[in-house]
Amino acid sequence: MMSKTFGSKSKGNGTQYTIEQGANWIQGTQEGDGPANPIFELANKHGLKSQYNDWFGSITTYDATGQVDFLDTFHKAEDQYEELTVLAGERVDEGLVDVSARTGYSLIGAKASDAHSAASEYFQFDWEYAQTAAQSSLIASSWGNNYTYDVDQGGFSDDNRLSVDPRGFKTIIQQEAAEFLKPNQMVLNSTVKLVKYDDSGVTVTLTNGQTYTGDYALCTFSLGVLQNDDVVFEPALPDYKEEAIQSMVMATYTKIFMQFPEKFWFDTEMALYADSERGRYPIWQSLDHPNFYPGSGIIFVTVTGDFSNRIEALPDAQVKTEVLSVLKSMFPNATVPEPLDFFFPRWHANPLYRGSYSNWPPSFSSDHLSNLRANVGKLHFTGEANSRQYFGFLHGAYDEGLKIGTSIADCIQNGSCKDLPRFPQITNPSPYDLVSRSVTDEL
Repeated sequence: MMSKTFGSKSKGNGTQYTIEQGANWIQGTQEGDGPANPIFELANKHGLKSQYNDWFGSITTYDATGQVDFLDTFHKAEDQYEELTVLAGERVDEGLVDVSARTGYSLIGAKASDAHSAASEYFQFDWEYAQTAAQSSLIASSWGNNYTYDVDQGGFSDDNRLSVDPRGFKTIIQQEAAEFLKPNQMVLNSTVKLVKYDDSGVTVTLTNGQTYTGDYALCTFSLGVLQNDDVVFEPALPDYKEEAIQSMVMATYTKIFMQFPEKFWFDTEMALYADSERGRYPIWQSLDHPNFYPGSGIIFVTVTGDFSNRIEALPDAQVKTEVLSVLKSMFPNATVPEPLDFFFPRWHANPLYRGSYSNWPPSFSSDHLSNLRANVGKLHFTGEANSRQYFGFLHGAYDEGLKIGTSIADCIQNGSCKDLPRFPQITNPSPYDLVSRSVTDEL
């Protein structure tokens, strides 16, 4: 959760706006007296200013020729995604192995064969999971969706609310922490380089040489930081733990913000651009909209996954040129000026994050997730990647942190100290046996 003041003081009355580099939405809120998203509850408690964001009902479609109405294809992709989640549920009920979401799409006969259908599928899938269907688990992606959005499956609601609070989305965490956290309990602007742990406790060493020792420690490093060995653990983490860390995927989700002197684009909240290259600057959102920041001249486009990693390696000027070329294709009859302000974060390259959030790949098993969550002695782990139901979501990070934090507190206060489940070896349901199961034997 990281906000930024954005906008040129030369525009209008010089107003600048708060934009969100990372988490931006409360995804799933509450329906009636059903379960409430804890982020929604925090937002209400601390008076966060947010606005319903109509992803599917307020959208305009474009391709390289300009505005083209392919909403029928777009809504068909909605139906196909719902069918995909049903297929995933059936596979769970029948005890079938997990496959990729791309395999799932093929099994229901949904094969994106042109730019319009590919962009529509991207909106449904990649935009949520920050990776392609081929890179993602069919079963896990479906339950991630259902437990957040589908009230019939225990989800919160299908609403999405965009934070437009000038304090930033992060204010709900800051305000909550202010109720109990004392200044002497925090060390800011400090980076961990070494974590030593044994049966007696945990010692953490910072890059400046300062050390902190405790009976217990809770590690909230992102999956990407753990994967990149940015922090050294002594002793090295057990093989089962390391396998789980390296088997999950840290994906990247990138919002590219621009401010222009005047609005020249769509009046809907959202737009979808279908390029011949799948994932090339596809999803646009206008913040210069009556519901958000009217008169701001701000629009942003989102890219994900490998394309995000690609643009992070490019200079800002080249990315801006590419984005402006897409805008010129979308609006061939408009004059597209140089933006007054331009910005995008580099989450993948940032050593404090190494990506945006996790994604569950097809080869990652439920036992792997248990190993990812498992404590190693008095060293505990948490984060959105460890959430079985809500991996990749902000509420997953909050929910999982609450669970593990409460478990540690119960251990300290009541002596109820139990190791989380772990699986030292994860095996196949049937072995790979290329010798005894020869072609002749099978015949």
